[in-house]
Amino acid sequence: MQKIEDNIRRIQSELQQSETQLIVVSKYRTFEEIEAAYQTGQRIFAENRVQPLLERQENLPKDIEWHLIGHLQTNKVKYIAPFISMIHSVDSYKLAEEINKQALKNNKTIDVLLQTHVAQEESKFGVAPDVFIPFVQSIVEGNLGGLRVRGIMGMASFTENEAQIHREFDQINTLYKQTKHRFYQNDALFNELSIGMSGDYRIALEHGSTMVRIGSAIFE
Repeated sequence: MQKIEDNIRRIQSELQQSETQLIVVSKYRTFEEIEAAYQTGQRIFAENRVQPLLERQENLPKDIEWHLIGHLQTNKVKYIAPFISMIHSVDSYKLAEEINKQALKNNKTIDVLLQTHVAQEESKFGVAPDVFIPFVQSIVEGNLGGLRVRGIMGMASFTENEAQIHREFDQINTLYKQTKHRFYQNDALFNELSIGMSGDYRIALEHGSTMVRIGSAIFE
């Protein structure tokens, strides 16, 4: 467990200069491992799937901020709406509508990120860059009062080709800036760019990441 603590402190010190938030990805980890990360002062954790998220939220300290970073089905939104701090993976108007509905039912506003897909892998979710701006426009025009759009999220391809990763993060950053300029210029809360994971977070920092989602570099 000392290794977990050491890894978190090392990564936190790397992130300090850019004031980038560390989101600890706790998928597949034991309660004990998550507790070890929690003991370092870490309070933001993320899960990919709803079922493990519900189990962890039930059994771990109540001051943890839980983020959902994986693909979310509309029929699962109601289970996480009462406690979720942020959903990183809004990739359809239908999903945004459902989050809005469940937020209003719970008398709250749910922070979300809009997910784009620039990576080469077909398995990844998100809205393609060429239709991303129309997608954002539909969200803005939908008048979804239970939703607070805080920024955008994306993933680079899983590759050792660093030039490609740089290109893809640059593409996501450009989309972020276009979205901010066109729709959220006067919204100080539209300020999150969630890019970077264990293997590529240092590159993401060069492209303006405000949130990195790190799991294996902490726990393995």
